Amino acid sequence: MDLSDIQAKEIVSIVDGRKLGRVVDVHIDIKQGQIHYFIAEEKHFFKRIFGREVETKFTFDNIEKIGEDVILVKL
Repeated sequence: MDLSDIQAKEIVSIVDGRKLGRVVDVHIDIKQGQIHYFIAEEKHFFKRIFGREVETKFTFDNIEKIGEDVILVKL
């Protein structure tokens, strides 16, 4: 799976059903060549205007299931 495939999927919390947005960035440990965490961000027009974009960080351990259109995370 490519990063672009992951970025196309909606991130949803299985704990409370919240939509966390889509993956906008990845933090990588260059020395070890491992992904530390993903950063999801909810992008809404009005939130962008007022500067209220919320970032959510999650790791591979938080991922419960990767579906065709959604990634379910336990957060």
